[in-house]
Amino acid sequence: MQARRRLQALGLVLILALSSTAAPASAQANDPKQPSVDNPHMHFWGTEQLDQCWTHFDRNDSDGSSPSGYGEKTFSQSQQVEVDYTCGIESGQTFKEDMYLDNNGTILIELMFRIDSADCQDNSECKNLTITLSQGIIEVAQHIIPVESINGGTDESVRWEIPVNETMYRWNKSGEEPSIRIEYSAPGDSGLGCGFVFDCDGLFRMYFSNNEDNFSVEANFPVVNKTEPGTGGDGGGIGGAVDDALPGFGLAAGVAALAMAAVAASSRPRKE
Repeated sequence: MQARRRLQALGLVLILALSSTAAPASAQANDPKQPSVDNPHMHFWGTEQLDQCWTHFDRNDSDGSSPSGYGEKTFSQSQQVEVDYTCGIESGQTFKEDMYLDNNGTILIELMFRIDSADCQDNSECKNLTITLSQGIIEVAQHIIPVESINGGTDESVRWEIPVNETMYRWNKSGEEPSIRIEYSAPGDSGLGCGFVFDCDGLFRMYFSNNEDNFSVEANFPVVNKTEPGTGGDGGGIGGAVDDALPGFGLAAGVAALAMAAVAASSRPRKE
């Protein structure tokens, strides 16, 4: 009888172990458009007219994006070269799970522009190239590049490193997805020779992640596997503690506890 009970206990352990290993994986990790530890690069896409710009985490999905790999706005001679648009998570692709970042990590944003405008004068209306990272509706970091440093009509790269702080550690799903706002304003070229000797049309171009020159255009987030302390458990016991330490181990700890209890019960002598 004792041997039979022991076999029953071991069978129960085996069933529980198989159920834990067969548990479905993270829906976010299985979706290439969602961030994960193995998929931390957010890519930029948009239309040829630069009237729409969106992001997601799938490098191979450029559906709807400009086939030339960039979007641009042109401005006639003397017209203000001015843009203000936001690249946000693609419609319908809000995070399925919260995104957690390494507390000691760095967000790296790499962008590429071609801007052709005049320099700023004392009496001109200007706004330096301003790139703002937001967490939902909250602005968390800003990078500013002077007009004169980027308006020469050639391809210019922007590399922006943002140390993660306590406000950037957790990005809640369906409300705190990252977005990048791009602002720029400077006068257009004018003067002797414009339109006759020189082309003085203004230009603002942003390259997308599918550009033909293989420019690096992406945002790299130091994503980590992490659960919010105290979630997924009852606040006490081995299972809760292990679950907080490393996601996925809470169930394993529970299985182990049941196994030990079952084996202990089977080995306890029965009173006649």
